[in-house]
Amino acid sequence: MSALKKPSSSSNPLARRLLIIDDDAELCELLAEYLQPEGFQVDAVHTGTEAVEKALTGNYALLVLDVMLPGLRGFDVLQKIRATSRVPVIMLTARGEDVDRILGLEIGADDYLPKPFNPRELAARIQAVLRRTDEAKTRGAVSAGEELVCVGDLELSPASRVPPRASSSSASIWLTPSWAAT
Repeated sequence: MSALKKPSSSSNPLARRLLIIDDDAELCELLAEYLQPEGFQVDAVHTGTEAVEKALTGNYALLVLDVMLPGLRGFDVLQKIRATSRVPVIMLTARGEDVDRILGLEIGADDYLPKPFNPRELAARIQAVLRRTDEAKTRGAVSAGEELVCVGDLELSPASRVPPRASSSSASIWLTPSWAAT
């Protein structure tokens, strides 16, 4: 397992941690060099198996995930991560066909950027996804005291449309907006 860390970002306590998951080590180095001055601490792994382990044990603000990885494919990595984590994920891959983008988004990616790409666009997309994630966390914290509707072992917050939670197992059930609105 390799990790890319420059002293300047790791000494910054406000740096947000990103995990780059791509089998191209040179691309990972370039992304680290570009994203660290933007205020990110960047780690990298190069196989699907390492990706799942590191993503689920690290405290990352966001993952950048390639589809074509040795070991587990990126789509499989995403499914394993989504089974237990809601960490934001941006797919960054040479597989930019419509069917691949749609599949990635349907199984839980927050955004999808095909290669070749502009590093500035990736940085902007990372900032946008993190902004939405932070806003969602803030809304959840503000509404912590609101009344819940309980049916069996399910709990639902009608005001904030927070996804139902199975109270006996604490497992989240994520609904599409149209289901949450009904």
